[in-house]
Amino acid sequence: MNRLLLLCLFTAALAQAQPSTMFPPVRGTREMIGAGNNFQVEAGWRMLTSGGNAVDAGVAGILTATVTEQSRIGLGGEAPILIQPAGKPAIAISGIGTAPALATPEFYRMRKPELWEEPGRMGAIPSIGLRAATVPGLFDGLILALSEHGTKTYCEVAQPAIEAAHGFPIPDEYAKFIGELRNFLHLWPASERFFMPNGEAPRRGELFHSPTLAATLESLCGVEKDAKGDRRAKLQAVRDEFYKGSIGHKLARFSEDNGGLLRYDDLAKFHAEFDKPVTGTYRGYGILKPGFWTQGPVMIQALNILERFDLKAMRHNSPEYLHTVIEALKLAFADRDRYYGDPKFSKIPAETLLSKEYAADRAKLIDPDHASIEHRPGSFGGPMMLASIGQGRSVDHDTTCINVVDRFGNVFSATPSGAWLPSVIAGDTGIPFGMRLESFVLTAGHANLLAPGKRPRVTLSPTIVLKDGKPWLAMSTPGGDNQDQAMLQVLLNLIDFGMSPQEAVEAPRIQTEHFYASFGNHEFTPGRVNLESRILETTAKNLMEKGHRLAILGPWSNGSAPTVIRIDGGVLDGGADPRRSRFIFGR
Repeated sequence: MNRLLLLCLFTAALAQAQPSTMFPPVRGTREMIGAGNNFQVEAGWRMLTSGGNAVDAGVAGILTATVTEQSRIGLGGEAPILIQPAGKPAIAISGIGTAPALATPEFYRMRKPELWEEPGRMGAIPSIGLRAATVPGLFDGLILALSEHGTKTYCEVAQPAIEAAHGFPIPDEYAKFIGELRNFLHLWPASERFFMPNGEAPRRGELFHSPTLAATLESLCGVEKDAKGDRRAKLQAVRDEFYKGSIGHKLARFSEDNGGLLRYDDLAKFHAEFDKPVTGTYRGYGILKPGFWTQGPVMIQALNILERFDLKAMRHNSPEYLHTVIEALKLAFADRDRYYGDPKFSKIPAETLLSKEYAADRAKLIDPDHASIEHRPGSFGGPMMLASIGQGRSVDHDTTCINVVDRFGNVFSATPSGAWLPSVIAGDTGIPFGMRLESFVLTAGHANLLAPGKRPRVTLSPTIVLKDGKPWLAMSTPGGDNQDQAMLQVLLNLIDFGMSPQEAVEAPRIQTEHFYASFGNHEFTPGRVNLESRILETTAKNLMEKGHRLAILGPWSNGSAPTVIRIDGGVLDGGADPRRSRFIFGR
């Protein structure tokens, strides 16, 4: 009997000792960085441990991502950035490229299919190729952040990326994408040479070299060393070399010679810029997001609606809870589809969309027993026909993420994206062109209507959360249209259900596709919900009975993968989503 009792006690103790998460929690008290792979984390960590701050680390990590994660992000891409300086107001940086002067609605309405497109199934704007390219916004955004809020030189933050470009073990996904997309890469000789220098796709884990990209990054370091003046003046010289100097001329010449729309004047006139974050609250927490030139405010709108419900009483991932979250997301995304765009070109009804009063009216539209199949934006702006173009569903090879908290109390959150595979490499620069023009629409009168010099409304959406006015959370994720859905569920897991950051990112999630997609053919898929199979079968059955059109997918199939850093009680508590093998480290 005693042996049996001891065995029971041992079994109970062993069960309690089992980890509750797939990845172990990462905690510290001084500094922490979460990003897309180990190379990016190491690059940022190198800055943090050599006297740099969160901005230095974030910029170094992103530059390294453009070398080691080109499956998702390239130097010709874009990034919105949120920075919460210690003791100062938060800022946003729009590192989002603009449409070339030649990119007009008339041009795209009259265009012929690209070599890879089928008539009748093609989007309004190509999803890849040179005619999808905006001005590269990422690099200017990084230099602006580094100049105004960092402490390091360009050469210092670029050194890890330069080292990687001279050879690194290629990650599985990067190698896989090159292999899967090689038929596209064959269309562009410079891309074929860059990604398949031996004529074959690289094998996962083998050393991969990017000599032309290394030369470009090193040439910019040479410009900084030769420039006169203080650190900011030297950084300005680096920035000007990219947009107005020899690199800018090479990018423009390659585009023009190969049928693209980007020209030298587009590059020379471009400037990344500071902006004020859009703000909201949820159960006393402050929510900071980039503006309506992103989909970021959609999270605030959805949270405003959900604040009207007792989600904790519903129980986590119960049918009632998931139905309420899905319906709130549908309403918020309908407003995104109808009203969001570049505020420089369109009047955005921001005050109405973000108000608690508007959210209260929207919450009344949620039927607890039935899923809505309608697209229901707020009616105050009048009707507008938003039509899908072509058929088929978008596949977004998008985006990475990076979040940093330093020992000084600064917070950095960014969602770098664009120029992903299959990308067109600009000759011997090693720089891939982006393809974000596809996120514009051609609907007359729409806030996101394509126009020269305009930013497309992007899905990229970094997040900073405040508690009692102080930084409490930094979070960002890849995932296209799914970004704010995934992060909203993670945030509810933290605030309403008391999960740790690692538990919160690993918990099973849903994804509605009841919106007009931001990519490809801008498909609208009414009622569709993707459900991870870890969610109970009885819950799925109940949701289907309410009218949701479920697709039950793999247990870890959700397309987003956030990294999260929570700052609470002097402890940094990190979460890294295993869905895309995110990395996080701190001390």
